Amino acid sequence: MIIRKKEHWFKMLFIWRGSVIAQLIPRLGILFTLSILIVLFRETLYRYNVHLNPAPFTLFGIALALFLGFRNNVSYERFWEGRKLWGSLITTSRNLGRQVHTLPTQVPDIRNTSLFINHLIALGYTLKHQLRNTDPSADLDRLLPSTLAIRVKAVRFKPQLLIREMAHWVQMARHRNHLDYISQQSIDNNLNQLTEIVGGCERILSTPIPYSYSVLLHRTVYVYCFLLPLGLVDSLAWMTPVIVVFIAYTYVALEAIADELENPFGLLPNDLALDALCHTLENSLLEMDQRPLLPDPPSDPYILT
Repeated sequence: MIIRKKEHWFKMLFIWRGSVIAQLIPRLGILFTLSILIVLFRETLYRYNVHLNPAPFTLFGIALALFLGFRNNVSYERFWEGRKLWGSLITTSRNLGRQVHTLPTQVPDIRNTSLFINHLIALGYTLKHQLRNTDPSADLDRLLPSTLAIRVKAVRFKPQLLIREMAHWVQMARHRNHLDYISQQSIDNNLNQLTEIVGGCERILSTPIPYSYSVLLHRTVYVYCFLLPLGLVDSLAWMTPVIVVFIAYTYVALEAIADELENPFGLLPNDLALDALCHTLENSLLEMDQRPLLPDPPSDPYILT
């Protein structure tokens, strides 16, 4: 995820990193070349009556901009919902960490409490790996007992198994009279909240924007952009390639941004910084458990992963 301080308006005109311009250059290059060819052979095109009136492009461009705005709003809503879910994950985990330290009626067993804290930390990492389809083995081996780590690796929905293990921890504490009924219910409510957070993230990942809608918009954008030189060549002549590329950059970039934000849990520069969020979750729980904090990993000053 790109994290950058507010730049001067003039410098922002030339910022490269974090924008989608790099992936658009080949497409805009093709369009620029096509526009030059249309300008060079415009007399031939006139002879065969191959030219268009610019008026329909104006009306159609307004409608296309509205549809692209709607698509971007839908994609950003998914991005923002993912960020809220991960914010709730950190908040709920902190609440649980506080509860296991303060609610037991007896002085809590430090080892058992630390194990519960490790379950919470491992939950964040396993959710990140599940959403990104990456291997969680290193984090599981680091945080969990070997037998539990093997069990978690063997299941498909790893966060749910960890939530069940935490629920079992609470059940055993209640059985030993270390927790009263009200405290047990309070912790269980937060465990339910964790389940809802995991389910919300899975819902975003498994329910993309309808494919037919994306294809329709994609085709419309590119047909519009490749027909645009025919509508502008009469009035703009040699300025046609420049103006066409500028207009196309706006439409194509909006579509590319919407595609990038549709899955907020990926590894693209503008996706959510799940590595940084997991690091924050772990350090906040370690501090609560009075254990040494992890050092901040060396990273690009502008990019969190």
